[in-house]
Amino acid sequence: MPTFTALTTLTGKKAADGLGEAMERLDPEPTGVGVFEVEDGSGLWEVGGYFTEAPDETALTVLAAAFEAKPFVISELPETDWVAHVRRELAPVEAGRFFVYGSHDAGKLPEGRIPLLIEAAMAFGTGHHGTTLGCLKALDRLLDDGFTATKVADIGCGTAVLAMAAARVWDGEILASDIDQVAVDVAEANLKANGMSGRVRCIEAAGFDHPDLQSQAPYDLIFANILKGPLVALSPEIGANLRAGGYAILSGILNEQADDVFSVYSQNGFNLTHRGEIGEWTTLVLSNQG
Repeated sequence: MPTFTALTTLTGKKAADGLGEAMERLDPEPTGVGVFEVEDGSGLWEVGGYFTEAPDETALTVLAAAFEAKPFVISELPETDWVAHVRRELAPVEAGRFFVYGSHDAGKLPEGRIPLLIEAAMAFGTGHHGTTLGCLKALDRLLDDGFTATKVADIGCGTAVLAMAAARVWDGEILASDIDQVAVDVAEANLKANGMSGRVRCIEAAGFDHPDLQSQAPYDLIFANILKGPLVALSPEIGANLRAGGYAILSGILNEQADDVFSVYSQNGFNLTHRGEIGEWTTLVLSNQG
């Protein structure tokens, strides 16, 4: 049985909620309706519905106009073709000099940008989430300031998009680790897809608990895009493995958690260099004064 999707974007939560409620009253009725904030700071919301029979295009056109939304994009998908659906709807992400895209958007690479090919696959970190996007923007800002690194660690790497971004702009030792072997395998596959096999060393490890990670310390830059709890627990290790004058880019932090996270890191010798918010997520750039 085919599945149909109807997706649009519009500005403002109130309008998005209203459109979602209106979609639920359509005939044929959707099997589900979702309303999500696009976490890139744009203020846009995505509203989408799933249908087991073709939706009424005229009714959707009327709803889009009534709520000042973009025209609905209607797609027909085989019942199990969810990856193809995500690829089709996942737009490229621009973070300063970096351009994160799926293979379906290979023809959209802007001139002069640094390409990072990441498929919507089995691990977190496509660049669309506010945490990953915040880290890429933080890296872009450090590059604008003239910072260079010869040793980089990406702790909790997911797809390894952050490690690959570093490897695109710097020579030297780049290591990426994750506690999940599936994520490590996905990271290796992404490196191959980007023509970067062997450029980043991918390791299964918890924190810095691996001889390869320990042998390369201290690092000039450490990424840790995880969650508040692990970030707090890792604070002494990040401090011990980062050289004096180096930087740590931390994310996976809800806005209301940021002060607590920084308080812990300040006790381990870190100063706040930059704090950025995208949607409900905060990215912290910290400097290690040694």
